Amino acid sequence: MVAKDGSGDYERVQAAIEAVPDQSPSETVICIEPGRYKEKLTLPETKTNVTFAGAGAAKTVLTYDDHADMIDEDGEEIGTTGSSTCFVNGDGFTARNLTFENDAPHVAQAVAIRVDADRAVFENCRFRGWQDTLYTYGEGTRQYYSECYIEGRVDFIFGWATAVFEDCEIRCIGDKGYVTAASTPTESDYGYVFLNCAVTGDAPPNSFYLGRPWRPHAKTVFMHCYLNEHIKPVGWHNWRDPANEETATYAEYENTGPGNNPTERVSWADQLTQAEATDHASLQTVFDGWNPRATLEDTDEHG
Repeated sequence: MVAKDGSGDYERVQAAIEAVPDQSPSETVICIEPGRYKEKLTLPETKTNVTFAGAGAAKTVLTYDDHADMIDEDGEEIGTTGSSTCFVNGDGFTARNLTFENDAPHVAQAVAIRVDADRAVFENCRFRGWQDTLYTYGEGTRQYYSECYIEGRVDFIFGWATAVFEDCEIRCIGDKGYVTAASTPTESDYGYVFLNCAVTGDAPPNSFYLGRPWRPHAKTVFMHCYLNEHIKPVGWHNWRDPANEETATYAEYENTGPGNNPTERVSWADQLTQAEATDHASLQTVFDGWNPRATLEDTDEHG
């Protein structure tokens, strides 16, 4: 157990991570008591099947304040990746009931978490930042976010992974921006899938795009989601490159709310057929046989 007041086994989260046995085939649970833990965290690739169990999303906060323009010891900018508060590299990672935060000044990219782990699961977590909040980094990795809160302004959900967001609140902050910037590999059948989410925010009407393609073959789908009025009627942006309109896959299915304007969307975006929607709603289809809900049920029993 990690507790800031010294009542646990460790006072620092990183110390608990370092005590985890390498390549463990079974789950190791790190319970993190309430508090703001200002640490730059790394879960190495060798630390597999680790679970962070917080005391509540608003009670246990993992935070740091680096941003991309900061200078490292060699005199170089640390960049987007280097700004991350938390690096998750060990497969089979689970986090529940805590916050990942980057509270750097709003001057550059500032990542709350960079996930380069396959079969990563997040339940009832908050991801707080401004630009580039959630970096779904790992190419070919599968990531599942359930009942989470994710906030940001510019490209605040971005990366290469195949990721499903189910029953989440996606909150847009600031005066204008983009929700997603997928970088889906050409060979991947699925990129980002948002199921039963609410895209909220106090931004002005018609001020946010659902996404723009960081790489040409970006794939992003919103299904059965509530879209607030700050979502632009056109929905999607081509990142100032018309060629992306031929390669990116942007689609929706039975969304609701004032930001749902199927007839006003850009001509190169799609509305899914029922059969396509059924495929995207199947986690085992999207994740090539992996069922993350089983992971949640297992950690419910042992976490």
